[in-house]
Amino acid sequence: MASMRFKSAFLGLSKTISSNNERVNTTHKINDYFNGEKTIELAEEKMQTKVLNDIKQNEKIDLVIGADLSNQIGITNKAMSRESIPYLGVYSACSSYIEEMILAANILNNRYFKNIVCLVSSHNLDSERTYRYPIEYGSILRSSQTFTATGAVASIITKKQTGVKIESATIGKVIDYGVKDANNMGAVMAPGAAETLIDHLKDLKRDISYYDLVLTGDLGKMGSELFLAILKKNDITIKKHIDAGDILINDVNLTKQGASGPICLPLVLIEKVIKEKKYKRILAIGTGALFNTTMSNQKRTLPCISHAISLEVE
Repeated sequence: MASMRFKSAFLGLSKTISSNNERVNTTHKINDYFNGEKTIELAEEKMQTKVLNDIKQNEKIDLVIGADLSNQIGITNKAMSRESIPYLGVYSACSSYIEEMILAANILNNRYFKNIVCLVSSHNLDSERTYRYPIEYGSILRSSQTFTATGAVASIITKKQTGVKIESATIGKVIDYGVKDANNMGAVMAPGAAETLIDHLKDLKRDISYYDLVLTGDLGKMGSELFLAILKKNDITIKKHIDAGDILINDVNLTKQGASGPICLPLVLIEKVIKEKKYKRILAIGTGALFNTTMSNQKRTLPCISHAISLEVE
């Protein structure tokens, strides 16, 4: 059993930033990918620092759990080198934010920790260069390819009661269904998302009707269809499903599949789903493809992982 319940863990203050291509009203916006800096790495560091500083102005932080998509999470490591705050760096690809929340909720059981920040970011130019092709290469996006979102989120996980309770969570397993195409992340991640949802319901002895919304991120259009098809074969029909990547991107001419990146799910969760207060019981499933460029170039199959967290909104 990889599921757990929480008694005193709540989602508190969040601060967000994104480019103009993300269809959310974030705390801050950047007008271009360089964000006034010389390199895209400095631009992403600046985004992380901005949202973290916003949190620091309002809350005392005991610990930061951070992640990004760059090599050895270099962006977050560099951003945190300027802070005097205890730090845990994690990597779970696009499921990193949910993994951070699970870790934070568990660490709060220790009486020394009261406020823990979950920090995550992605940058289109950095991610596309790392995992696919540099933008300057001029390659044409394939029909199955998503477009990496740009932004950062910092969220407080706290013992103090807020309007959003972290009720339970399920830690995913690494799944490999034999997909080798790094340009079809939806096909890589959908099986893992379905398996984690099935495990979550089984472990907690719940029916899918318990949830008003299942929010995934970031399967994209094709991945979402595959996710729902796998669930249907297991006699599970979701009442309401939204994929963060599917709805996040503004310019649909860039790709028909939607956005990708660890920033997708938290941007939609914080700035759309929770703010709307339409859904009371939310299952958020972070989806991540766990591969690097070497594995992709060697034509090896690409594993994935998905983590789930259950939220109750007042």
